[in-house]
Amino acid sequence: MPVVDVSILRQLSERALQVAGVPGEHARTQVDLLLEAELRGVPSHGLLRLERIVRRIENGVSDPHATGSHTWRGPAFLSVDGNRGLGPVVADRALEVLAGAATRNGVAVAAVSNSNHLGMLAWYTERLAGQGFTTIALSTSEALVHPWGARRAMIGTNPISIGVPTGGAPFVMDTATSVVSMGEIHDHAQRGASIPDHWALDAKGNPTTDAQAAKDGAIAPFGEAKGYALGLAFELLVSSLVGAAIGTEVRGTLDDTEVCNKGDLFILIKGPHRDLQAYLQEIRDMPPAQGFGEVLIPGERGRACRVERLKDGVPLPDALWDKLQVLAGTAAAA
Repeated sequence: MPVVDVSILRQLSERALQVAGVPGEHARTQVDLLLEAELRGVPSHGLLRLERIVRRIENGVSDPHATGSHTWRGPAFLSVDGNRGLGPVVADRALEVLAGAATRNGVAVAAVSNSNHLGMLAWYTERLAGQGFTTIALSTSEALVHPWGARRAMIGTNPISIGVPTGGAPFVMDTATSVVSMGEIHDHAQRGASIPDHWALDAKGNPTTDAQAAKDGAIAPFGEAKGYALGLAFELLVSSLVGAAIGTEVRGTLDDTEVCNKGDLFILIKGPHRDLQAYLQEIRDMPPAQGFGEVLIPGERGRACRVERLKDGVPLPDALWDKLQVLAGTAAAA
């Protein structure tokens, strides 16, 4: 497994997108998101997804030039038609506009449809929390999760990220409502690694440790019935406000041939914020339970990983490193 300097990964990834027809600024935005996931130890949302992004452009279901069109449904409700643009490009443009509305009104909401995969939601919420906005980001996905007590996928992994200004580094949580994301299943399958038997069911509805079989089955909701309830609530909330597809109708984040029809929802709140650093430090200072070395705040492990990888490089599976060079057109010289 090679360990590659982040500057080299950036250069190759941007080149791969530009070869596919992505304008330079849009390529930088998309690669920023993918590299941030790699730096924070979230490969399921990192460069693993680059080939699919390129293939979607080649197949005409993603427009690398689009930034989205905006319609205000009220002074604080922005409806965004992504025009099949790259997810981070469309979301970035919408959030620039939304931040102004939230500053004027105290709160603002953007409902985004007809856009591509958003990627790691924390990439958005952390930046906005750093600018003084309490931020909630929600997204839906293909039906990948089985309802609690069922054996077939009917609900998306439906992640949520919340960013809160604290007076210091923002508090950021980012989690799917499934035990894992499908991206993590794909990451295990690519590496030929097995998965725990409580993560997923196979196509016949039986528990499996085979990541390849899990790709055709259903992921479990986290926290059993509680995760199921949250996932379903987010599915209904996002789909109804965005007007996006729902349940088994959703397509386009895991394939390279279908128009992406899931929904994304951003809520920005601008207001007075108290300093929360003393409270967070009180949590860190608690004696750890048996088996734990320390008590961490959500997001801190990823930030520590980021520091290390910026210094030492990013480990990539051999197959992914080879594919990246092929996509960038540098394989012969590598």
